[in-house]
Amino acid sequence: MKFDDEYDDQSAGLPIAQMTVGVSFFVMLILALVLYMNREPEKSQQSQQNNVAITDNAEQITAEETESLIEEGDNLDKLIANGTLTADDLDFWDMYPEETEEEEAVEETETKAEEAKKEDPSTDGKHTLVIEDDGTENWVAINQYLTKHEYDYSGLVYKKPIMSYYEEGKKISYTGIRVSKYNEFVDYTKLKKSGIDYAMIRIGARGYSTGQITLDENFDKNVKDAVGAGLDVGVYFFSQAVTEEEAIDEAGVVLAAIAEHEITYPVVFAMDFVENDTSRVEALTRAERTAIANAFLSLIQEAGYNAMLYADKEWLINKIDLTLLSSYDIWLSQESDVPDYPYKFSMWEYTKSAKVEGMAEVAELSISFIDYENK
Repeated sequence: MKFDDEYDDQSAGLPIAQMTVGVSFFVMLILALVLYMNREPEKSQQSQQNNVAITDNAEQITAEETESLIEEGDNLDKLIANGTLTADDLDFWDMYPEETEEEEAVEETETKAEEAKKEDPSTDGKHTLVIEDDGTENWVAINQYLTKHEYDYSGLVYKKPIMSYYEEGKKISYTGIRVSKYNEFVDYTKLKKSGIDYAMIRIGARGYSTGQITLDENFDKNVKDAVGAGLDVGVYFFSQAVTEEEAIDEAGVVLAAIAEHEITYPVVFAMDFVENDTSRVEALTRAERTAIANAFLSLIQEAGYNAMLYADKEWLINKIDLTLLSSYDIWLSQESDVPDYPYKFSMWEYTKSAKVEGMAEVAELSISFIDYENK
């Protein structure tokens, strides 16, 4: 058996094999180190060349290009590598001028002016100017629940003394005159030739102090003469009723007086204070005046006539509640070239001082936007 001899031979050969492996590893390490050292100069040389190129390119960058490069985010290293650039050169916030105190003040003033304009009742489109009896001017909020008029005032044509209204080149209005016993001479035939289409004739009034109802002594004659000349006729009554019962009495008197006449235009309720004196209706509340007007007009309407309310802008807006009288037509009294009443109205008395052939005194003229004869 050679187990011991065989063991001795293997033990003797082990150091030699280990030495061989170690020498080989050392040689490979030396070779790798040499190769690495040979590549470093090459890389260093390439890096230097790149730096030179970057420097050359950076010298060609202008101030305008700096902003472009920053915005595009291109090659920031290119900017940083330029020895002539500093951190201040990259601070692009300074390129936008700061607002001066004067500019800020101007901007603040303009902002306040715009805000004030929005809050100005004369320009916000939500208010209307009302001139009180004492001359005081007040801007009153326009009631959004009342129907607004839809007239385009560019269609108004005023050839004194006649006011006309046109839509799409077609005249759709009618001219009227107000007549009472105070007009001493009226030639309705000449009025017709002058361009008058209808007459609103005073039927009577209640005394503003006594409360006594009286009929206009020229009423019957005026109606007959106007109809005879080919004019349409409407009537109005000047009320000073202080209760609904008195208003009903007034309406009864009116209906009795017009029963035998051809009335094609509205039957009108008018109420107002008396200039330079105290009238019966001054002590009434807004609600009471509204109820009185409604009592009169409802009876007229039930009788089959066109019931209408006559008043100026201040009375219509301040002295009564129009929301409770919206079923009746409005005859607006406002001397102006263009009315500024915001709500719906059917007739407009635009002057009280016209000169018309056929009437000795100055005339009170109106325009009707509705052909009541065929309504």
